[in-house]
Amino acid sequence: MAPIPPLFTIPVTGSKGSVVATQPSARIYLITFNSPPDNRLTPSFLSSFMLALDILEYRFPTGVVVTTSAIPKFYSNGLDFENALKTKGFFERMLYPLWRRLLTYPMPTIALINGHAFAGGFMTAMMHDYRFMNPHHGFLCLNELDFGAPLQPPMASIFRQKLPNPNTYRTMILESKRFAALEALKEGIVDGLGALDELLTFVEETKLVKKGHSGIYGILKEEMWGETIRYLDLKEGGARARKEKDDERKTLEREQRRRVDEWEKENAGKRFGPKL
Repeated sequence: MAPIPPLFTIPVTGSKGSVVATQPSARIYLITFNSPPDNRLTPSFLSSFMLALDILEYRFPTGVVVTTSAIPKFYSNGLDFENALKTKGFFERMLYPLWRRLLTYPMPTIALINGHAFAGGFMTAMMHDYRFMNPHHGFLCLNELDFGAPLQPPMASIFRQKLPNPNTYRTMILESKRFAALEALKEGIVDGLGALDELLTFVEETKLVKKGHSGIYGILKEEMWGETIRYLDLKEGGARARKEKDDERKTLEREQRRRVDEWEKENAGKRFGPKL
């Protein structure tokens, strides 16, 4: 099979890494990140990831967004925790906005977990609507217990909201259990096993490409995952008025569109993949 030409490529500043978007099938967009050695969630990585999501929303037809890693061993090994603590506003201005973006994205999102997803990398996968996992390689693990880091409210909340079994939640956090693919599927952590071909079959069978067309998909998710979103917004008490939410969403959309416009100006003259 010939390589799929990229729709666009965004460098990860300060490293030799990049975030590449391709289209393996009609209206199915694959974001592949490659930030050696293990896709740590650094400020530059998060910024490039966010921009890729913005470009796909505002410059391409509605479809399905899949994320995966070009590094066979790791989907993501999480935060560089010490540097994250030293970086002013890292959680509130960098990490949490990406997680919120994924959690309320107006298209279906699927994390294609090809290797290990630990700590923040595992949390990032949980912010997607669905998860597919390599059946032969990789573990899912919250290892905060092992390196002595507390779980922030949204970090714990997303697992509490999405895991069907509270005993799985307990074992995951209080025992730092490593879940291989078959057990992860059994416990409802992932929705399927396989690589891109199996994932594309899942998308076809569930007709996911059509789910975002009505324009309400992201808003429905915002209501579904309200507890986690309130923690991500640093507003833990009660729901905000709908008008306030709508005003904030419009402001955020303007900022997202501005980033895409700036990116296009900086890359004027470059050829990118076809738009459907």
